Amino acid sequence: MSETKLQRLFDEHGQSPWLDKFKRGYITSGGLQRKVEAGIRGITSNPTIFAKAIEGQADYDEQFRSLTKQRVSVDDAYWDMVIDDIRKALAILRPVYDGSDGVDGFVSIEVAPDLARDTDSTIASARSFHERIDEPNLYVKIPATAEGVPAIRQMISEGRNINVTLIFSLERYGDVIEAYISGLEARAASGGDVTRVRSVASFFVSRVDTEVDRRLEAIGSDDALALRGRAAVAQAKCAYELFRQRFAGERWAALVEKGARVQRPLWASTSTKNPAYPDTLYVDNLIGPDTVNTMPEATIDAFEGHGRLARAIDEAVPDAHGVLAGLATLGVDMDDVGRVLEDEGVASFSKSFDELITVLEAKAAELAAQ
Repeated sequence: MSETKLQRLFDEHGQSPWLDKFKRGYITSGGLQRKVEAGIRGITSNPTIFAKAIEGQADYDEQFRSLTKQRVSVDDAYWDMVIDDIRKALAILRPVYDGSDGVDGFVSIEVAPDLARDTDSTIASARSFHERIDEPNLYVKIPATAEGVPAIRQMISEGRNINVTLIFSLERYGDVIEAYISGLEARAASGGDVTRVRSVASFFVSRVDTEVDRRLEAIGSDDALALRGRAAVAQAKCAYELFRQRFAGERWAALVEKGARVQRPLWASTSTKNPAYPDTLYVDNLIGPDTVNTMPEATIDAFEGHGRLARAIDEAVPDAHGVLAGLATLGVDMDDVGRVLEDEGVASFSKSFDELITVLEAKAAELAAQ
């Protein structure tokens, strides 16, 4: 049987395709196992994904009914259901983890969105997830907010695997890399083992074009309109360049001697939001070694159908710098774009979580009245 494009993506180009969606039906139907057999090497989830899964499916009703009868709070019932799903998915992905020497096979669970601006609570929550689930292929997701960055460093220093999420700017990505490297240095200095510590840095892509295009259309000049749909790929290429620069040199080499592994860039939000753009725009142009691309099902199908399978992440990097320089000349501040998108991302996840809890509270009240 010939290899799928997803399998070739990893075998030929060193990029790991992950699934950016999660629902209990994938586990109970065998669908997740089939996706893994077709080349999926990990799973990401977030509060919005779980909200859609739990609200839109009857798969959780029986467990939720049982938990409410035990007088478990709605909030605790939510986490019980999510953690049950995560544990089952971890078991399905464990062979990938073992077969890749801990490079892939990860499943991610995210700290509650209302902790995004609270360093100490984020540390406590991430630590609790790792202790409660206690599987080597678990990633706990921590947002790359200013308050999240020191929590990331602390978790890495404790040897805990972290998926850093909601990265929207090169400036913040630099902070995340530093948190990872300095966290490893702290762990090594205390005599800790760095050989099993893993991390990915989730750099969000398509939302950048959405926000930058909005600003370019407001400017309205020919020069501005000509740059629509180019910012996200350009910034991601520059992020990969930064990754290569920072995971090199004497400082990193000292950690490599102790067995440290790089923190791979993960391209997130890779579905195309603008229907005028190719549906594989954020896959075709970001292929390269030591990276991950987490894709929703529609993007996976599009890539399998007509995606371009070729290394592209370090092609035309001077042109990418030119795009960012052109945006700056027009007055589009990419650091400000990053701040706006970070705030929107945190708010969106919080809204999804709050709405889901409201739905579950209503369902619990309905069950209690029966």
